[in-house]
Amino acid sequence: MPPTLPIQTCLRAASRPASAMLLNPACTSTATRALSTTAPTLRHQWQPRVPDSDIPIPTRSGEHPEIPPYPYGPRQVYHQSNSGLYGEARIRFGNHVSEKHEVKARRSWRPNVQRKRLWSHSLGVFVRIRMTTRVLRTIDKVGGIDEYVLGAKPQRVKDLGPWGWKLRWRIMQTPAVRARFAAEREALGLPPREDALLLEAEETLPDGTPTGEALMAETDRMLAQEEEFELSPEGTETAESAEQGFMSEEKPR
Repeated sequence: MPPTLPIQTCLRAASRPASAMLLNPACTSTATRALSTTAPTLRHQWQPRVPDSDIPIPTRSGEHPEIPPYPYGPRQVYHQSNSGLYGEARIRFGNHVSEKHEVKARRSWRPNVQRKRLWSHSLGVFVRIRMTTRVLRTIDKVGGIDEYVLGAKPQRVKDLGPWGWKLRWRIMQTPAVRARFAAEREALGLPPREDALLLEAEETLPDGTPTGEALMAETDRMLAQEEEFELSPEGTETAESAEQGFMSEEKPR
């Protein structure tokens, strides 16, 4: 049995043609396993299963066509912020100035990113999140990860990023959050969400013109057939409007 060569020698031989490999029979199958083309397992992407639910927690790199697209789109700068809660954190650049000679040297500041397991009251599990320490302080201030991702202000939605937007959608599917939103609609005097969608589809204007989905479908049909839209049908103009004309200036007082 020939002696086994170090792994570095086998790796160098593996990068050469096949004829070179025949000259080194001592290279065992260890080098073949080290040079395997199998895709490595992605770490820190596993999320626990939500009890009594078949909807999984969205992963950072997975495809989820059932989730509405993020309104602000993926971030074009600092791409790793698309897979966590980074807020507005970016890599910042500046100068390092020496105290003695005031010589400037370029340097950069990276955000303080941590991996945390935060408890979600609505999901009932710990969620693995990669976030900055500034976002973590904000989560402690508002009262938890659920309250942070459910923030309604536009700036909060911008701070969520694509993955935070997916987590927001998943939390909104839980029965606890649905009951919370239903109670808020009832307190404001609004009908339930299902009834509101039904009324919007069936509602008509006083002249019989449908609104909602029916009106949008009619508009799409007219655009496809290049029909003209009548903003003021004949017979609806009054004598005063016909005399003054549309967009006429008022007489000076």
